[in-house]
Amino acid sequence: MRWLMLLPIAALAIGATKKAEMWSQRPVVRPAVPKSAAKNPIDAFVDSALAKKGLRAAGPADKPALLRRVYIDLIGIPPTPSELDAFLKEDSPDAYEKVVDALLANPQHGVRYGRHWLDVLRFADVDERMYAQAGIHLWREWVMHSLNRDLGYDQFVRAQLTGYRNERTRVNDIGIRSRIDPRPDDLFALGFLARGGVSRDNKDAGELPIMAVETVSSAFMGLSVGCAKCHDHMYDPIAQRDFYAMKALFDPLVVKKITLATPAEILKNADAQEDAQRKRAEAEAPLRAQLAAIEGPIRKRLEEERVAMLPAEAKSAVQKPERQRSAAEQKLVDDYFVPLRVDPIKVKELLPEADRKKFDEISRQLTALGGGQRGGGGNALPAFWTVEVDKGRERDQSYILSSGEPDRPEKDKPVQPGWPFAPANPDFRDGRIEGFADWLTAPENPFFARVAVNRLWQWHFGEGLQKMPSDFGALGGMPTHPELLDWLAAEFVERKFSMKQMHRLMVTSEAYKRASAMDRAVATANAKIDAANDYLWSFRLLRLEAEPVWDSILYASGELDLTIGGASFDITPAETPRRSQDGGNRPVAAPSRRAAFMIRGYANNRDVVPNFLQVFDVEDGRLPCPLRTRTVTAPQGLFLMNSEEVEKASQKFAARLRNETSDDLNAAVDLGYRIVLSRPPSGREKDEAATYLQNDPARLKGLAWLLFNLDEFVFVR
Repeated sequence: MRWLMLLPIAALAIGATKKAEMWSQRPVVRPAVPKSAAKNPIDAFVDSALAKKGLRAAGPADKPALLRRVYIDLIGIPPTPSELDAFLKEDSPDAYEKVVDALLANPQHGVRYGRHWLDVLRFADVDERMYAQAGIHLWREWVMHSLNRDLGYDQFVRAQLTGYRNERTRVNDIGIRSRIDPRPDDLFALGFLARGGVSRDNKDAGELPIMAVETVSSAFMGLSVGCAKCHDHMYDPIAQRDFYAMKALFDPLVVKKITLATPAEILKNADAQEDAQRKRAEAEAPLRAQLAAIEGPIRKRLEEERVAMLPAEAKSAVQKPERQRSAAEQKLVDDYFVPLRVDPIKVKELLPEADRKKFDEISRQLTALGGGQRGGGGNALPAFWTVEVDKGRERDQSYILSSGEPDRPEKDKPVQPGWPFAPANPDFRDGRIEGFADWLTAPENPFFARVAVNRLWQWHFGEGLQKMPSDFGALGGMPTHPELLDWLAAEFVERKFSMKQMHRLMVTSEAYKRASAMDRAVATANAKIDAANDYLWSFRLLRLEAEPVWDSILYASGELDLTIGGASFDITPAETPRRSQDGGNRPVAAPSRRAAFMIRGYANNRDVVPNFLQVFDVEDGRLPCPLRTRTVTAPQGLFLMNSEEVEKASQKFAARLRNETSDDLNAAVDLGYRIVLSRPPSGREKDEAATYLQNDPARLKGLAWLLFNLDEFVFVR
């Protein structure tokens, strides 16, 4: 790590002198911890602020509520009844800390927090223009695995930007410095950048660097730089030139496909492909001859009509054999590909009724052979799209794009590689992105640690100390506890950017362990001073996100599959099959896997994100999502009341209760509450359940449904 290039942060880019310095630019100075009897320094800061505001804190949460809270928070799944019983019986002073340590060591922690980070980093399984679509889930798996291994946050970010966690070069025994090979698994980290590689009209659209700038700056720097794409930032000291200087860092990148197979697998697959294609071609030949006889005349007429409408230059190029075209002529033909293309549907519309029926029947036979209208290629080997620097592009000049369009550079406004608040002479000896990554992840960088710990705080407490987690500029406002934020940032650096240590520090604080409810008179008095509970006098009541709702329902039914990894699954009804990530149809089912692995993304011609995820406020990955909306809407209630998923889960949950209690209905009620709400039922709840059940085990399904529809099920208190 070289910090030599980080000059005084006041040396701002062009345009900075017009605006005041942002608070987030100031160096992180570790503040003194307020004097307090609290064991956790976090509480010393929080309690000090409460005292200054004249606020009274709520007491500690009861043990069942706290256990469910920390389980949902750290792994996204409620505790089992046996785990609940063990915690309630444990009276050692460190019983809770032992639970926290076990949860942080649980592989499901990576699934839970991987999903948080992937929202911020704009992960999507499906994007019709994304090159990396086929293997993008491997990037997701890298993120989850890295969190489980407690990879330092600085290394977590560097690997996703450069493919290297630490050193990139090494001196051998005779003094020769050379680049070292990166870790093989960190290849998948570069899915972060490959995600931005898209095509438009079958061409490289050049949008990767723009997407990289917008995501990197918001995710890791807490800067909202998007408006600088068209003009200088209206409020923050970020000039348009800064945006395009940062874009120049990523301009040389191109996406690259890597086959994930051994040589033996490649050769075996090639033989299988060749055999399959030969057999299919033999079967298709007579069908295609019949199809050509039916549609040939109409297709030829349509093609001639389209060519006739072209400009003379394009018409001449199209009419030449491909091998006789110049490069410019071929480009012209490619540019007119879409208007020249004759869609089979259009051909079919012009066919006589009898020929149309034959057309449909032949098309169905071709599809059954696996060829469709264009033929097929057999099974594809697994692949992953990564990025690499193109040396030719690296030599190209970068320019400002006031239109935001990559193919419309302003040749009179060249820019050199850089970034907002960059030093005068960045060190690019190892590469542009490498130099930026060194600056970004340096312990002295005031943005890096502050933004990260604020995100972790937000995921534990519902809101960040800085409420706009991706905007630490003028419009983002000021943090409610600036000293605590800086202390946490300094502590994060001190702990070598260990995210698990910061999680532990936060969830073992008394502020985290407070009850969400308190004496009404005290709460009313507090609300007059701090209506939004910014100062944490009680724990915020939080609605579960989509993933814990799904997982908790399947967990209660006994069906939850905790397998980690693999391509995403879909829950679209079978009657409307979707296209798989490799372009072919795949069977659609509703697997019992965790919702973190449920498909998400976007396309122009269909909904990709399942309705369940949309209803519970999941974004599609088109843009970074630093903070999910938490709505309470009628469709959410309708899902829990009427959906096929809840209907099936209620039935299986009821069967589970009967099996595990031998039809002892009193025991079944107790077990049901402990599974769904992580607490035993009250006396009144037992009586009401008994009245409803009428000593009939068949009515347990209704009780199961009722538990899923309690407000308490979808909230963490």
